[in-house]
Amino acid sequence: MNDQANAGQGNEGEVTLAFENNKLASLVYGHYDQNLAHLERRLGVQATANGNHVVLRGAREGVEQGRRVLENLYRRVGQGHTISLGEVDGAIQESVLQGSLFPRAKEAPAAFEQIATRKRGPVRARNAAQDAYLRALRRDELVFAEGPAGTGKTWLAVGHAVQLLEQGHVERLVLSRPAVEAGERLGFLPGDMREKVDPYLRPIYDALGDFMDVRALARGMETGQIEVAPLAFMRGRTLTKAAILLDEAQNCTTMQMKMFLTRLGEGSRMIVTGDPTQIDLPPGQKSGLVEAVAILDGVEGIGHVAFSDADVVRHDLVRRIVTAYEKASRTPRAS
Repeated sequence: MNDQANAGQGNEGEVTLAFENNKLASLVYGHYDQNLAHLERRLGVQATANGNHVVLRGAREGVEQGRRVLENLYRRVGQGHTISLGEVDGAIQESVLQGSLFPRAKEAPAAFEQIATRKRGPVRARNAAQDAYLRALRRDELVFAEGPAGTGKTWLAVGHAVQLLEQGHVERLVLSRPAVEAGERLGFLPGDMREKVDPYLRPIYDALGDFMDVRALARGMETGQIEVAPLAFMRGRTLTKAAILLDEAQNCTTMQMKMFLTRLGEGSRMIVTGDPTQIDLPPGQKSGLVEAVAILDGVEGIGHVAFSDADVVRHDLVRRIVTAYEKASRTPRAS
């Protein structure tokens, strides 16, 4: 792969990239060149593809960033990865960091952290916040992650936990959520206890299914190697050599949070995720997540990562929805 840069007038620039493999180049472009169209919208450049050649035109900074993105994506498809619009967004975020760390490098090394599981393979962070999150998960025994829905807090936490299990760093997974929901109570739902709590734990099951083979997951659930349980079931236990995740932690009370945090045993790692803007506790009751983050700030061995609406990776429309709600929450409404 090679490229040729042409000087433009003023702040305008142009770069021509030539990919060696036409088939891989078409995978980079996407179906009906949708990846290139997405790149154009995000960077404000013009991308014109002709066979294995792509011409980028626009502001110099945008053109240079687009070059890094396309070269990064070409390397990934060469390694067998599938390129989605989300991967394009991730490569754009990564290129910003690459440009600041390696401003003169034509082949800037990958900067973002990644996790890898047997089923999913390598999963790379898509933005700086996710990169900081994965680095904190590697470094600290206890990590708090706060932020809106769609930022990958729970999904990456489950993936990291599965990776620890498969690599033998822990012997089991313990995944939990408080069974709290606005307008409903467990006692009003039909069925036995498992049928009552399963709907609350469904997002964790879904994430496990993304990272583990169905048979391995079923076997782990049967043997107790993987435990998915409501928070109330954690009381009185000491969890050793385990990866422990508490999701939706904004709905924990102060006592529940203290109880959960003190379950940490030797050889274990603990991850606590939640969205402080989505608290479903009764009015006047403090969120254990908000309180714990404040109390434990600066304690050695504890990491804290805060995501924002700009870090939403599910879908570009989801990001815009979250941003709109965030803006509305800061704007006083006329009575």
